[in-house]
Amino acid sequence: MAHAIPTTGTPAKTGASGRPPNALPDVFSERTHVVARWTLLVMAGLVYGYWAASISRRGGPVTGWNLLFGFMTALAFVVLYAVVRALAQRLPREGHAVLWGAFAGSAVGFLYSRSGVAMFTCVLVSLLVAAAVTGALFYRYYTCEDAEGHRIA
Repeated sequence: MAHAIPTTGTPAKTGASGRPPNALPDVFSERTHVVARWTLLVMAGLVYGYWAASISRRGGPVTGWNLLFGFMTALAFVVLYAVVRALAQRLPREGHAVLWGAFAGSAVGFLYSRSGVAMFTCVLVSLLVAAAVTGALFYRYYTCEDAEGHRIA
C-alpha cells in the first residue's frame, strides 16, 4: 500500500487545531506549559547554584557568603539560560547548536574550575563538553528538521 508523503510546496494535512492528525493530544493549556517551563528552569538553576556552592565550600560549614554565592550563581544560570533560549530560536540550526554547546561547555567549565584544578584542564574539559554538545545537537537538528529549518512532525 502506498502512502502519500508531503513534498516541498505541498502543505501537510492538519486537523482542526492546526496540528497533524496523528500528533499526541495536548492535555494542558499554553499557560500550564509556560509555568512548567519556568519552574523547571528555576529548579535547574537552584540545583546548579547549590552544586557550585557545595564545591566552593570544600566540605566546610555553610556560611552566609556561601549561600549568597549559591543564589547568585543560580540567578546567573537562569538569566543566561533564558537569554540563550531566546536567542537560539532566531538562529539557523548551526548557530543554534553552537550556542547551546557554548552554554553547556561554559556551565561545566565553571563548575569544574570551582574545584581548584589547573585552568588549562578547565578549558580543555569545557571545550570537550562544548564540542560534544554541539555535535550532538547539530546531528539532532539536521535529522529532525526539513531544509527550511522546521521540525518534522
